[in-house]
Amino acid sequence: MIIRLSMALLFCLPVALRAETNDVLNSWFAAQTNLQSWSADFVQTRTLKTLTQPLINSGHVWFAAPDSFHWEIGRPPRTIALGAGNTMYVVYPMLKRAERYPMGSNTPKQWRDMMSLLQAGLPRNRQEFESAFRVLSMVQTNEVWRLTLQPRSEFARQMMPELYLDLSTNNLSLAASELVFVDGSRMRSDYKNAQINGPVDQSLFQWTPPADFKVTQPLGR
Repeated sequence: MIIRLSMALLFCLPVALRAETNDVLNSWFAAQTNLQSWSADFVQTRTLKTLTQPLINSGHVWFAAPDSFHWEIGRPPRTIALGAGNTMYVVYPMLKRAERYPMGSNTPKQWRDMMSLLQAGLPRNRQEFESAFRVLSMVQTNEVWRLTLQPRSEFARQMMPELYLDLSTNNLSLAASELVFVDGSRMRSDYKNAQINGPVDQSLFQWTPPADFKVTQPLGR
């Protein structure tokens, strides 16, 4: 009797876990439908195999639906990544250099696949999310749900085979994201002081290169 009961519990457990995962995801996607803007301070931790100590930087991020973003790393900013519409810039203010990347429907699919990795924590809907990622697992620990994701794109997996999202259990807000690169290095961002649907200056998502900046186009477009 005990053996039969144990076997029954063993087979029921994966079903229960899948149901719980689906419930959490449903609640998360429902919350995203009302998301118009999001901003937060963050601490970024880069872990490299070639370094004995991780690289730690602080910064701030702004997002406005559907796809406008602005990241600043360092104070004063040493690196800025911003984009809206059909263009993204990565700016290095101290070096007076910038890189310009295409975005939008005319962008090569491989580049769009890579961009989806950076926006995994703020999906617009379930269909968009599941077209880009497989959910490998979900566990609850330290007041967060940790999602382990795998990119569906083979090209993206060659660079970043896995990534993690931490969602707060109390309101399913984004608490942290972690990217795992193919060489074993990691980049983790822990978010705090988040503001949801607060006012955001739209000029944050636009940038005109100053005359003394050198701008390159790594994708050759």
